[in-house]
Amino acid sequence: MDAKKIMILKDFRLYFTEALSEIYPKTEIDAFFFLLIEAKLNLQRIDTVMKPDFLIIDEALSELKVIVKRLKTEEPIQYILGETEFYGLPFKVNENTLIPRPETEELVEWVINETPKLRSKNPDQKLKILDIGTGTGCIPISLAKNLKNVTLSAIDVSSEALKVAQQNALLNNVAISFLEIDILDAAKLPQEYDIVVSNPPYVRELEKVEVNNNVLQNEPHLALFVDDHNPLIFYKKIASLAKQGLTKNGLLFFEINQYLGKETVEMLQKQGFKNIELKKDFIGNDRMIKANI
Repeated sequence: MDAKKIMILKDFRLYFTEALSEIYPKTEIDAFFFLLIEAKLNLQRIDTVMKPDFLIIDEALSELKVIVKRLKTEEPIQYILGETEFYGLPFKVNENTLIPRPETEELVEWVINETPKLRSKNPDQKLKILDIGTGTGCIPISLAKNLKNVTLSAIDVSSEALKVAQQNALLNNVAISFLEIDILDAAKLPQEYDIVVSNPPYVRELEKVEVNNNVLQNEPHLALFVDDHNPLIFYKKIASLAKQGLTKNGLLFFEINQYLGKETVEMLQKQGFKNIELKKDFIGNDRMIKANI
């Protein structure tokens, strides 16, 4: 057999690490490696110790080497594999969707924990929840998997993103009503809701210098960036629509720009929202807001 078409696992790991060492930190390279061997070779982390001489041959080795080349261009591994995990659930991703972030898992957790309070006077109440700017559908799908007696709807401006979200709803066996709407053009929400949640575009153009190349070069800018002169454009519009479209005591949840927590709180105060709570994420940045009407 041609030596170029065969490699044992421990040698491939060495090749993989050396090829990427000038671009990524060691921890990230290791994470990539374990994701790849599980997805492409059906091997677990322990197998690097238990099966170091596992043979990788022919097509499998060729495919892995192509992936190494793509990683060297800083293409996100989630796009290369076409999938990722969010809140313990599988999600398909592609260049039309943002890659779900751990911070957004914290937003989902907050919504789940706050939901019972809305039912305190009526435990059997069926709650209606809307996610605005759904992307992969990670927020409503995770809520649907973890909350009982809820109806989930989701909006996005991108028809291509909604196709991915619909696939993810099927993948996770949940029912979500998906709607293609440009929220900035909407005069009102499709119906009345008990909870509105959104992780809209919030990165200012001036903050691009802080954004990694793999994000800048690959993820959809439509879902990421806003104009420096009107960075709260989506928050203002969504808050205005939610003010009219939330039920009595209904809740509004936002994921926010870490640098604009104070400004976002003030905007919600001006719009008449109450009990506004600003919450930090796991690394200590202002990241989430909850408010009610």
